[in-house]
Amino acid sequence: MTDPAHPPSTEPPRPPPRPWAVLGAYLLAFATIVLFSLLAGAIVRDLYPEEPTRLVLVGLPGLIAGGLASSAGLALTVALVTRPLAPATLRLLPGRETGPALAVMVAGMLALGQALDSLTMLAGLGQQGTLVAIRRALEGAVGPELFLAVLVIGVLAGTAEEAFFRGYMQTRLAARLRPAAAVVLTSAAFGLLHLEWLHALLAFLLGLYLGWITELSGSALPAIACHVINNALFTLLTALFGAVEGAGANAALLAASGLVFVGCIAWLRRTAPAL
Repeated sequence: MTDPAHPPSTEPPRPPPRPWAVLGAYLLAFATIVLFSLLAGAIVRDLYPEEPTRLVLVGLPGLIAGGLASSAGLALTVALVTRPLAPATLRLLPGRETGPALAVMVAGMLALGQALDSLTMLAGLGQQGTLVAIRRALEGAVGPELFLAVLVIGVLAGTAEEAFFRGYMQTRLAARLRPAAAVVLTSAAFGLLHLEWLHALLAFLLGLYLGWITELSGSALPAIACHVINNALFTLLTALFGAVEGAGANAALLAASGLVFVGCIAWLRRTAPAL
């Protein structure tokens, strides 16, 4: 029965934004992150006036400040460009994934991350790029510092990145383009946000997987869970044990994680009709 005080809306549904508008939102997010990062850097320098500026910015305080700046920039952009701002419009509601499927998705993410990390080490690229600086900043972190690093790098950064890229960007591109094209374009934008070429390439490959499981499940929540768990474990293991650098150990890890990843993909593809 219709409530006379609240008649049903006759307003037609909003058409999805055109790709150029989504690109504009991406550029806005990039600019916002740069602005917030400059502010965060200035605050960190003021908090550690006795320390050399470079050491502070490339150390754990700078890493945490950068993670906060990036997360805040992405979250603010999502809030500004999403209309209506609701979980459903960002695919932040449960989709077709089941408990076992979600577990396999997370296992696939962890396996892919380890495979790429070991492959980087075996290719002689393990001591290059921004990932080296991140590892050095995390090594030896304990107590409240480690907790804060896990919270910012794992929970906040993982959630904000997936809310923007898979929740906002990929969802809107998929409404105008083929899903595969939306996944590739979103993953490329995700990679470019990391600037340095090696980090960008790894982020692009991880983004392809995150985009695929988002389309498979019809929800961005599995991608958020995968991203948060992957980042949190990376932060914890790096702080407690450092990076695995031996060729033999990385070859074994690459083989094992590669098999696990292929098995996860095969299982998800086989059960896709039921998801």
